[in-house]
Amino acid sequence: MKTHPNSFITLSIFLAYLLIFSACSNNINNENDALVFRYNEHANITSLDPAFAKDQRNIWACNQLFNGLVQLDHELIIQPDIASRWTISKDGRVYTFFLRKDIYFHKHILFGKDSTRSLTANDVVYSLNRLTNDKLASPGSWLMQQVTQITAPEEHIVEIKLTSPFPAFLGLLANKHCSVVPKEIVENVNFSREPIGTGPFYFKRWEENEKLVFRRYDAYHEKDEQGNSLPYLESVAITFLPDKQSEFLQFAQKNIDFISGLDPSYKDELLTAGGQLSEAYVENVYILKSPYLNTEYLGIHLPTNTTEIQSLNLRKAINYGFDRRKMIKYLRNGIGIPGEHGMIPKGLPGFNASVQYDYQPEKAKKLVRQYQQETRDKDVQISITCNANYLNLVEYIQRELQKIGIDVAIDVLPPSTIRQQRSAGKLPIFRASWIADYPDAENYLSLFHSANLAPNGPNYTHYQSKTFDSLYDEASMTTSSDARSQFYKKMDSLVMCEAPVVVLYYDEATRFISKKVSGLGINPINLLDLKRVRKSE
Repeated sequence: MKTHPNSFITLSIFLAYLLIFSACSNNINNENDALVFRYNEHANITSLDPAFAKDQRNIWACNQLFNGLVQLDHELIIQPDIASRWTISKDGRVYTFFLRKDIYFHKHILFGKDSTRSLTANDVVYSLNRLTNDKLASPGSWLMQQVTQITAPEEHIVEIKLTSPFPAFLGLLANKHCSVVPKEIVENVNFSREPIGTGPFYFKRWEENEKLVFRRYDAYHEKDEQGNSLPYLESVAITFLPDKQSEFLQFAQKNIDFISGLDPSYKDELLTAGGQLSEAYVENVYILKSPYLNTEYLGIHLPTNTTEIQSLNLRKAINYGFDRRKMIKYLRNGIGIPGEHGMIPKGLPGFNASVQYDYQPEKAKKLVRQYQQETRDKDVQISITCNANYLNLVEYIQRELQKIGIDVAIDVLPPSTIRQQRSAGKLPIFRASWIADYPDAENYLSLFHSANLAPNGPNYTHYQSKTFDSLYDEASMTTSSDARSQFYKKMDSLVMCEAPVVVLYYDEATRFISKKVSGLGINPINLLDLKRVRKSE
């Protein structure tokens, strides 16, 4: 078993880092620590304009500053936000939103005047139409593909018409790209650097490559169950330490309040092989885990000339031929859910809890022998392409499949090259992942619809089934979430029976949090929500 060397031996090795970055933490210690939430963004933040909130680094920041028509709770259930309620026409094509009347944009200075104003339906119309402006080139423009018209029939009513029914549309509107912004500010300032929104915090200052500060918005509209105004915190301070190792050091020194994810540089320092906190951190740190809407898998390009891949027996043998549970335990320190089911990850309606492909080496060997008898091919060989970050996983699969009679060659390529060749159908078997753009299983099943064949869509395996397409189209016309869930399970099961993919694992969002912090929570899209966070002295 290949193991990673523990790159984090002792904290003393990195005292230099602490000296370099101590100034950053001291600068934000001017107010009561219990009122300031601190975290680091090692990848930096490129824009605070929600139209460009594509990556997690920008999404997390924008989520503190802006609101949309709807929002998702920690269980990904759609909840009111700017819209207090909504209706959907019987044909599923017209959505009518009734807006709250107590929402105000943050105080701002425009043309020398210090002012604020209430949000109206025209702001929503402007913000959503702005996403499709070619000059803006927002990466969120695809969210409006189904929309034909957005109007404001009254000051606090918004009507959105779709080309055809799309039950997942409400979930799309929870995307941060759909945040509501004020036209007069967007068009007269550098909005990506000087944002104005309606969120629980307002923009205070941004020192390039050092820190970003938000302050509590006292006029924020949401309250807790006891009627107390949100948020509880006074401010949010974001630092920009350039790597995960120095970020972890600051966390260990209690200069930041949480870290997200498990980096190889410190995974063996923080966690045991079984995924429990190391004894050194139990007193001051707690861990939260949640199913994350990311499925890691091997994709199989079905039209390839490779005989092994064209064999259903061989594809099933690969699925049965390695122990996913052992892989998660030893290679990921217990972070992740073994991919023994379908493509739909745990955490979404439509997830099929029945086991599709658990570890059955004898069954896998039998399937390999059947293939050899059918083809008279004694040497069974396949090739898997991955990038360097996943080499340890693929090497593990290589060793396991060799035990059942399959020789595996590994081709390591840069991620950009893999994306290009995967889209062009040049990779027989490739490592890939799919992170949901919106919280609906349709997002995963679109990978297998014949209308989405690559390079014109995300169906990289070129899986095609008339039965699947029929179920997919029927589900898209169904407004009942329970009925759609049943369609999704049927489609997922159908795909897995044909085995165009080998699901490796369903990722987990992981947060390591100071015990001074409460109310942070975690969710399957790993969204950072600080409205209900408190800190103790």
